Amino acid sequence: MSLPLSKYVWFDGKFVTTDKAKVPITTHAIHYGTSVFEGIRAYWNKKNLFVFRLDDHVKRFRRSGQFYNISLNFSDKEISDAIIGICKKNKIKKSCYIRPFYFVGDYGINLHVTEKAPTNVAIFSFPFGDLFNKNGITAGVVSWRKFSDTSTPPQAKMGGNYLNSIIATQEAKRNGFDEAILLDHSGNVSEAPGENIFIVREGQLITPPLSSSALEGITRDAVIKIGKDLDMDVLERDVTRSELMISDEIFLSGTAAEITPIITMDGKKIGNGKPGNITKKIMDEYLDIVMNKNDDYSHWLTPVY
Repeated sequence: MSLPLSKYVWFDGKFVTTDKAKVPITTHAIHYGTSVFEGIRAYWNKKNLFVFRLDDHVKRFRRSGQFYNISLNFSDKEISDAIIGICKKNKIKKSCYIRPFYFVGDYGINLHVTEKAPTNVAIFSFPFGDLFNKNGITAGVVSWRKFSDTSTPPQAKMGGNYLNSIIATQEAKRNGFDEAILLDHSGNVSEAPGENIFIVREGQLITPPLSSSALEGITRDAVIKIGKDLDMDVLERDVTRSELMISDEIFLSGTAAEITPIITMDGKKIGNGKPGNITKKIMDEYLDIVMNKNDDYSHWLTPVY
């Protein structure tokens, strides 16, 4: 899928046109997946462009590389300024997706990556709407399991980690589903390939714990906070596969997916086959927040202009 990239990207501290942002074929990340990335949304509300939870994304951006001793050789402020700057440089005045990433560069085939290994940093952006149908999608549990801390850190947003997501997505698509659900090594629900998962049962909002190998998602954290502020009973606990089938509502959360209802699971209709009341309430609250219509959460937004 070709992306409608904006004219300028940020590459190693400079704004350059996309054709100037090139790397050699000996780039380590191409061979071994030694790249770190974030997905960030910015929302245009007809008055300004607002980056959602910028500080939290930048903090996780650096932390992910620390798991592997991969150095981010720019300060958090420099990265934040570059993210805002790429929006300004491209004069973006529509909702967009921003992808910052850094990676081990010209390092040959050496597997001993240290803090001294050369790294490159890039940031690009493109207009972005809905990833999924907001009226609801189908999902199914796949046979592939989510990797765990016994093999590689689930909390690191590394390029190589997402091969697990790719193979799960391929299986789900072959089975006729819009999205996959992965189980952890204990057989409990973990997450989707690029999203966290929530279920609703008897008025309780429930999501698997981080011990299920689920990513500590920034949107996941937002949903938990929103739910509690709405006086919902929010729980982080193990969710069995069979519990998905008897849930009143299910939805996914993620930067790209935002809040996406699941209306059928493994071919079985969830609830009445439409987004449930709690899901719709979370969706509405989330949209108001990112569009700067809720002063209680304005600290989550960074204006670009």
